[in-house]
Amino acid sequence: MMDKTFDPAAVEARVSTAWEAGDAFRAGRPERAGAEPYCIVIPPPNVTGTLHMGHALNNTLQDILVRFERMRGRDVLWQPGTDHAGIATQMVVERRLAEAGEPDRRSLGREAFVERVWSWKAESGGAIVNQLKRLGASCDWSRERFTMDEGLSAAVLKVFVDLHAQGLIYRDKRLVNWDPRFQTAISDLEVQQVEVKGHLWHFDYPVVDEAGAETGEILTVATTRPETMLGDTAVAVHPDDARYAALVGRRVRLPLVNRLIPVVADEYSDPQKGTGAVKITPAHDFNDFEVGRRHGTRPINILDPEARILLADNADFLRDAAPEPEALALHGLDRFEARTRVVALMEARGLLREIAPNTHAVPHGDRSGVVIEPYLTDQWYLNVKPLAERALQAVRDGQTRFVPENYEKIFFQWLENIEPWCVSRQLWWGHQIPAWFDAEGVPYVARSEAEALALAEARHGRPVALTRDPDVLDTWFSSALWPFSTLGWPESTPELARYYPTNTLVTGKDILFFWVARMMMMGLHVTDRAPFDTVYLHTLVRDEKGAKMSKSKGNVVDPLGLIDQYGADALRFTLTAMAAQGRDIKLSLSRVEGYRNFATKLWNAARFAEMNGCRLDPRYRPEAARGTLNRWALGEAARAVAEVEGALQAYRFNDAAATAYRFVWNLFCDWYLELAKPVLQGEHVAAPERQETQATVAFLIDQIAKLLHPFMPFLTEELWAIKGEGLADRGLLALAPWPRLGGLADAEAEAEIGFIVDLVSEVRSARSETNVPAGAQVPLWLIGADEAVRARIVTWRDTLLRLARLSEIRFADAAPKNSVQLLVRGSVAALPLEGIVDLAAEVARLRKEAAKGEGEIRKIEAKLGNADFMARAPEEVVEESRERRDAEAARLVKLREALARLSDA
Repeated sequence: MMDKTFDPAAVEARVSTAWEAGDAFRAGRPERAGAEPYCIVIPPPNVTGTLHMGHALNNTLQDILVRFERMRGRDVLWQPGTDHAGIATQMVVERRLAEAGEPDRRSLGREAFVERVWSWKAESGGAIVNQLKRLGASCDWSRERFTMDEGLSAAVLKVFVDLHAQGLIYRDKRLVNWDPRFQTAISDLEVQQVEVKGHLWHFDYPVVDEAGAETGEILTVATTRPETMLGDTAVAVHPDDARYAALVGRRVRLPLVNRLIPVVADEYSDPQKGTGAVKITPAHDFNDFEVGRRHGTRPINILDPEARILLADNADFLRDAAPEPEALALHGLDRFEARTRVVALMEARGLLREIAPNTHAVPHGDRSGVVIEPYLTDQWYLNVKPLAERALQAVRDGQTRFVPENYEKIFFQWLENIEPWCVSRQLWWGHQIPAWFDAEGVPYVARSEAEALALAEARHGRPVALTRDPDVLDTWFSSALWPFSTLGWPESTPELARYYPTNTLVTGKDILFFWVARMMMMGLHVTDRAPFDTVYLHTLVRDEKGAKMSKSKGNVVDPLGLIDQYGADALRFTLTAMAAQGRDIKLSLSRVEGYRNFATKLWNAARFAEMNGCRLDPRYRPEAARGTLNRWALGEAARAVAEVEGALQAYRFNDAAATAYRFVWNLFCDWYLELAKPVLQGEHVAAPERQETQATVAFLIDQIAKLLHPFMPFLTEELWAIKGEGLADRGLLALAPWPRLGGLADAEAEAEIGFIVDLVSEVRSARSETNVPAGAQVPLWLIGADEAVRARIVTWRDTLLRLARLSEIRFADAAPKNSVQLLVRGSVAALPLEGIVDLAAEVARLRKEAAKGEGEIRKIEAKLGNADFMARAPEEVVEESRERRDAEAARLVKLREALARLSDA
């Protein structure tokens, strides 16, 4: 006997145990040796991470695909694993050391610190894996990998050494995003642009003649970073700016430093911004670096790794300069303290022209929270241009496609303008770069120290001592190899041969460049094949108002909390139902609660079936069903299966969920079971008719379990087990075949039952729209009905009276006065409402509501057509306005339909 209520927590625990005991998700099952393979590699979550809503969406969509393909008979491998997450993990362990009052990283030393990190990973790392299991992720957990395990480390080592040997990896001094707190270069992905209210300082730089004497002329520059003026090497003006045409080619004296620097003409300078003259500091600004390179000025670094002013013994700074003592006194100051001091010094010398308020974007480290510095350092770079060409060609040739397709254009734009990739990081946790330096600073890249020593000896003609590069590789470098390194490359493993290239990659749109593009570049370069045939990019999960979730806003929704409250199936179905291609998800708790109710509805329907003797009959053949109602239900099930299958193959997850929901809730629960009640519960029903309906109900519950399994795996696996108890070779639903209901469509049954369903629906809508009291019974007239319609009405008369709350049903040639007319599949029906509803008052009310709706739509469209509003309003406010307009438009359609019904009454 089924439990009275559906208890998600108990079911999830029970089902998870059954999956594990049955080894349900293992790839390469013997019975599927000849099956077509299907492989997805999981975007490896950080080993430090906990499940957030982005993970929940991403892994739900992957799980739907792998469960669907598993049920379709393919040999599925969903490859799991975690990423070592260099900065994030190092930060976690350093924080734990501080909290425990233990020595910090530098006091411990590299070897001891790395041992602490491995120890932390063994104890606490990877908690997210268990959280993914709670979500229902059906990965082959026996194959879990880690980006720093032995096999993946070997892959990273080989790729780095090979790329260096090919001349694609090299060492160079360039600007990087530098995090002063962690004292490392970081990727663009780890930089957040934050709007801050700052200032624009206008400084006067004296113009000098050829001999270096001041002429009395002044060139005023504008800057948001006064402290970096110590490293200025030029002033740029626009070539077409007539104000400064006479100064181009001349020099100015850099205040405080007394370095003579040129005035150059460069289109980078914007005549409309500030003074139109911009200071050029190549070592501390990415744009300035390019300007300096174009005009041959050398970069001068005036900051140390902790973003303190570095002047003492700084040969680059002191060269060609005669700094004032007050300037040299800035040495060692924090950059922001130095900013205040520089402004004060300029003001004291009468060279501060103006201070203007200025709101602008300032880069911050996403983990450290500190302002990021463009910083000039020696780093390892990968020339990705030739790799990018192959990735672009793979998309052009159709080897890999993007869903939605519009991301293809974005992909092209980025790869066509790609810059060298800085692959080194100044951290201790990660893959240490396989390079050793001799006393002259010459690097030797090799797979081992012994190989490096041999290379150095060959160059010097004698053995020399070497020191290993302390830097590690960017985490994205190892994860770029993920699709093939997880399958055993560089070894020729059976898994690599069978599952690579993989099939679908499901990931967030925000890492299209940082991960997807790099996997494609590396995969094509290393294996000569695109790593996946399809990339499905999903959007963000926002709060119910459309705002981006963030801890600072306090609007973060915890998926584990929702699972505890509503169950994993409800959360999964919510995310799927809202996952329209290219649209962000607005997550509301009411939607999750609604889909929890959906799970409860199905559970109750299964209990109803149980209480009415609906049990699986091994002898049942759906194609042999004789009852019109049963044939209709089977045909609708066949249509739902086909539509869900087509939607999933096209990655229209929301459409698939909507189809499944409509069939289960509306057609099966609300219509089929309701229409079948007289057969199941009637006293004078023939045994064969009742038995066929009982068997059909049981069969359809089984098909529903299969249909919903990719979306709601826990509930459906539980129902499968309950309904199949005692059946031989029942097995797990996770390994059961996808429904095969082809040939069950029945036009004759659909015409009859579909007409009854539509007629009741139209009557209910008309009652609601015209404010007929809920308890009132109204007459129904069928106007000019043909023989087929008359026969249906006679057959289903009692059901129509009950479901549509009718007092009587008549046939007539013309509609009576004061009636609402309905058009149902070409037949006309009428509801005489005189004495039940004041029709004139209803018409007036509906017209008033329609006018109000039209006015609201005009008001919203005016706002959306206002360029100033569109430019200033937050994204979520604009989206909310669009949704209100669409909702009003849909409501207006209903109001006009109701008016049309009453127009002839």
